[in-house]
Parts: sequence; structure tokens; C-alpha cells
Amino acid sequence: MQSAVIVFPGSNCDRDMAVALEAVSGQKPHMVWHGDSALPAGLDLIAIPGGFSYGDYLRSGAMASRSNIIGAVVAAANSGVKILGVCNGFQILTETGLLPGALMRNSRINFVCRDVALEVANTDTLFTSRYAANQPISVPVAHHDGNFFADNETLDRLENEGQVVFRYQDDINGSARNIAGIVNQAGNVLGMMPHPERAIDSKHGGTDGRSLFESLLG
Repeated sequence: MQSAVIVFPGSNCDRDMAVALEAVSGQKPHMVWHGDSALPAGLDLIAIPGGFSYGDYLRSGAMASRSNIIGAVVAAANSGVKILGVCNGFQILTETGLLPGALMRNSRINFVCRDVALEVANTDTLFTSRYAANQPISVPVAHHDGNFFADNETLDRLENEGQVVFRYQDDINGSARNIAGIVNQAGNVLGMMPHPERAIDSKHGGTDGRSLFESLLG
């Protein structure tokens, strides 16, 4: 699997993402700087990692969504390349319009950093085929702006079309309908607030994120 990790000023999970991708696929990903205007050829996956791109000024992900490389990422997504956005990456995907909704400040106005219980709400996706239906998993979160918001019409559409992929089992941050991760209508773009790349090695406390990366191998 040929993959790339986009690196922004303030990214702090780019190495975690690269380690996870190499551990599962056996191939080192390309590390692509935000100031580049082109992506390597032949990519199967583009990962947008967590962190605080551009210091989270304006809104989380807002400045990153206007960076040089994003035009190439959007074009790749529209051509069917798989896109994985985690935490700040999810925020960036909503800011670009590749995913609906917005990530707002957590409802309790605090930074949440701990393992959380999730449910795999849809296993019929490119990202979750190695999970069992409704499988409970534990994955770390670390965010201040993870409160997923969308209007009721959008939320109903996400639910009805199977675009809700991960759901919190408890109220973690105020997210509408406890949504933790969604895919686009085409099914090739996933955004999620929890960090699966931090849950691939038992030495780090768990391996529940590994099945996501294994699913990407096809």
C-alpha cells in the first residue's frame, strides 16, 4: 500500500501515523510537507494526522484547509484515493468540505485525553471491514475541539446512508448523537476524532486500532 502523511506546522501525530502505516503495511509512507503543491504518484491512501496545525488559529483546521497541498488532497479524494483524517485531520476535512459538519469546542470546555469506549457502527466500509458489526473497541482521544455538530437534516442523512462509522459509547465531548467518525457519501474519506494509530501495539495499551489499518490493505 502506497501511502502519504501530510505534515503541517503544529502536527504532532505525524510520526505516530507513519509508524502505524509502516507496521501494518510493511512500507514506509511518504511524508509530504504542507507547502508542497503535488503528491507522490500512485498513492492508495493519504493520512492527515492529529495535532494543532498552524497553532489552531482562527478555528481548528481552518488555516490548514487553505494550505498549498490541500488542492492536491481534494483532487485525490475526488478521484477515489482513500483519505484518513484523525483528530486535527478530521477538523481539516470538515473545513475543506470533504466531510459535512463541524468540530466545535468540547461541551465541558476541557481537553479530553484518555482511552474511550467506541462502537463500530458500520463495518461495510473501506476502513472497517476487519471489525465485527457493533464491535466495542477502546481507542485513545486527545482533543479540545471534538464536539461534532451538524444540523438535524445532515445528521439524519449520515445515519440513513450508513456514513456514521464510529460512535462513542458515552458522552465524551457533546458530539451530536455521540458521533466519533464519519465517511463521505463515496465511502473513501474517513474522519474520526479518536486516534487508531495510537492503538496498534499491545505495549502501548491496546491494539483495537490495528484493524482499521488492516482494513485499508483490502
